Amino acid sequence: MKALVTGSHFTPAQAVIKELKKFKDIDIVYIGRKTTIEGDKTPSVESKVLPTLGVKYLTITAGRLQRSFTPYTFLSLLKIPVGFVQSFAILLNEKPDVVISFGGYVAVPTVFSAWLLNIPVIIHEQTLVTGLANTISSFFADKIAVSFKDAVLFDKRKQVVTGNPMREELVNFAEEGLEEFIKIAKKAKSEKLPLILVTGGNQGSHLLNQTIGEILDELTEISFVIHQTGDSKYKDFEYLKENQIKNPERYLVKKWIDAKDVGYIFKNIDLAVSRAGINTLQELSYFGIPTLLVPIPYLYKNEQEVNAKFFKELGLAKVIKQSELDGQKLLETIKEAFSKLTELKERAKRSKEVVILDAAKRLTQEILILAEKKE
Repeated sequence: MKALVTGSHFTPAQAVIKELKKFKDIDIVYIGRKTTIEGDKTPSVESKVLPTLGVKYLTITAGRLQRSFTPYTFLSLLKIPVGFVQSFAILLNEKPDVVISFGGYVAVPTVFSAWLLNIPVIIHEQTLVTGLANTISSFFADKIAVSFKDAVLFDKRKQVVTGNPMREELVNFAEEGLEEFIKIAKKAKSEKLPLILVTGGNQGSHLLNQTIGEILDELTEISFVIHQTGDSKYKDFEYLKENQIKNPERYLVKKWIDAKDVGYIFKNIDLAVSRAGINTLQELSYFGIPTLLVPIPYLYKNEQEVNAKFFKELGLAKVIKQSELDGQKLLETIKEAFSKLTELKERAKRSKEVVILDAAKRLTQEILILAEKKE
């Protein structure tokens, strides 16, 4: 059997790929992005990680419908038919038994091409609202997996609840990490100071990176900080790495954090500062980590703002509007959280109830069932 995976939401895709690879007779191909975002030459995370897992990684020149005008708007529109032709050619060549889509503009031409070729398609929706790509793809899918029990986002006849797959390294993580993570966690405990994680997801957040940079001296006076910046044309990592601060031993900055180390970090941090991507929120919920969220506004159907509101009501998070964010506002909010960490941790633990721990296995079973129908 051959499974072709596509899409931009890499965290759940990675979890399902690892589950599929437990079956020796399954070959896996991935169609993804070459770079993180348009206009930026930084390679996507998936293009770096998947080849190391023995997955054949192919890219297409996919375009997308942009909701605001940028220098790349017209060029992106021209790419749309190119992506369809390329994905159709790949499917003809690879002849997969099933296509699994994890959303994003790169997945749409592949899903449509699979429909034309009569290849079964299952798409996975991570969030509480439907993204534009999955909304389009849903018309051509045989089955649609959703992440939350009460969500009715698509045609009920196609929809099945699987949960949102988490990386296996987080669910079954080893009580160890890279030496630098162990070192900063132990130093935080020995000095009896909180340990914070700042993250903007795989791509990072330029705004969060800038804002944290403004308050690093004050922040490292009262805490230890692990900061995942992502990699982009803004060179935030390089700037923060070279930045001279008063307490450099209390600050660890990384472009990415390997999946095998995330579990150790989550187990040892006291607070997180994050964007409101659904995968990050689910992982923080699983570990019961109080979180300060700065959702990205103006996304399709206000996706991150909906996510933030949902997890705030669960007790996991406090929300700061992007329009109100500055260094002093963030610093004051962090100090306030430190003053009642015990209470916040107790509330955050309750949010674990929305996590379906065997989601990767459930989704894998749905994939196998769909592939068997073709056979």
